[in-house]
Amino acid sequence: MAQALVVHGIYRHYKGDYYIVEGEGIHSETDEELVIYRGLYHGNKHGGQFNLCVRPKTMFFEELDAATAQEYGQKHRFELQEIKSVAGH
Repeated sequence: MAQALVVHGIYRHYKGDYYIVEGEGIHSETDEELVIYRGLYHGNKHGGQFNLCVRPKTMFFEELDAATAQEYGQKHRFELQEIKSVAGH
């Protein structure tokens, strides 16, 4: 079963950085579903510095191999984070 994408959700990449999903798109020639997201950190040119990025949805939710999943403690390439308010609302 495919995972539901949460627009404006904060996702953690298995290597530790965080991203916000800005939206979804469709490739104009292949009809492939795409995820549009932005890095929430300063860093390299690939996803950092708050750059807007695009990735196929199947790759965004790709399941990691068992060894990688165990090493990073995460089952998928990107996983939605439950972030609670620090203001107590």
